[in-house]
Formats: sequence, structure tokens, C-alpha cells
Amino acid sequence: MWLQKEIRLQSRARGFHLVTDEVLRALPELREFKIGMMNVFIRHTSASLTLNENADPTVRQDFENWFNNTVRENEPYYRHQDEGADDMPAHIKSSLLGASLNIPVANGRPALGTWQGIYLCEHRNHGGSRSIVVTVQGE
Repeated sequence: MWLQKEIRLQSRARGFHLVTDEVLRALPELREFKIGMMNVFIRHTSASLTLNENADPTVRQDFENWFNNTVRENEPYYRHQDEGADDMPAHIKSSLLGASLNIPVANGRPALGTWQGIYLCEHRNHGGSRSIVVTVQGE
């Protein structure tokens, strides 16, 4: 059985945001899958997805601080600057983290670890709502 659905995530400020519950609320059909794989793909080049700590919000703050320190704005060697100082760093951050996640499905739920959650990594100051495509294959 296959399922594919586009989900519009709510607009969020720049930073790392736990979106597991928002994704699952939009996928009630997932409960029909006993076993499978779920691919979550973001359709943007200045935001990304990752899996990490779902309990302590300071982890998400530390991610944002580390990325901002490592991939700085206004570097003199950036040539792509038409959309603001945060744009080229957003593209670099997005490429470092990636545009998709593959998550096993077991008994109608993502088979995540106890402390794992899906992060939307918003790298723009004003990124707006983000679109993801979730594809599930299984039985």
C-alpha cells in the first residue's frame, strides 16, 4: 500500500522547531500501516529537516546558535545576496542538514526512539509556511 500527502506546516520563526505532532495530525492514514517506511521531504532550499532531541528545548536553541556561528551572514565571498543576508547561509545550512528523512513505520506510528522528534529547521528570518511531502510505503 502507498500513501502520499502534501502537508503545509505553519509559519515559524527562524530556528529549529519540533513538528512531529503537527505532521502526525495531518496523517491519520498512517494508523493503517503495520509496517513500512515513511519519507518526509521538504520542498524548499532554505529550510531543512532533521531528527533529534524531542524533550529539552535548549537542544534546539543550541542547534540554532551553532549553525549561526558556523555559517555566518554577510560573508564577503557570498555572491548570492539578492534575497537578504540570511538567504545564502540558509541554502548552506539546508544542504548540510538535508531535505528528507526516512523513518520506519511500525504499528501505525513512526518507529522513532524515545527521545527523537522531527525538526523543521527554518533558516530564514521570514521563511513563511513550509510544504512537506510525506510518502509512506508498507502494509
